[in-house]
Amino acid sequence: MNCIVNVDNNWGIGLKNKLLVSIPADLRFFQSKTKGKVVIFGRSTLETFPGGMPLKNRLNIVISRNPNYSVPDALVAHSVEEAIELASEYASEDVFVIGGASVYRQFLPYCDTAYVTRTDYCYDADTHFPNLDADPEWECIEEGEEQTYYDIVFRFTKYVRKDTPSTEGSEQ
Repeated sequence: MNCIVNVDNNWGIGLKNKLLVSIPADLRFFQSKTKGKVVIFGRSTLETFPGGMPLKNRLNIVISRNPNYSVPDALVAHSVEEAIELASEYASEDVFVIGGASVYRQFLPYCDTAYVTRTDYCYDADTHFPNLDADPEWECIEEGEEQTYYDIVFRFTKYVRKDTPSTEGSEQ
């Protein structure tokens, strides 16, 4: 399972239920990675989408503790385990956790890859993603070229869990 996120220098991801920054190249990267795939996210994150509607061209799984919650064009799960079960018929590499902060924290133990857009700035943030650089279980294996959007400097990175089992038949 994957997660995909944009973080600032302090691993901040949002303020008052809004993204810290909107970078067109990052949005295109997000779309290219998740289109045609499964996305798992919380109800509050859904409310930030245009019209509060699920993302098009993806299987949307929304996490909500409310047993009566429903949303058109999406599946609703009431626990991590239920969401994983709903996504179980899909290949793990086709499942993306996309937020918010509590959903990231709950699903990170099940993820083996994290696509992290690193924005080189310290924003005022009230929600954060776990700092993968400080987590000995994770390592950055790809760091893209520095890019800019107006005065915003960013780069695409890829982290993997160090203890990810190797593919059957390969040697470590």
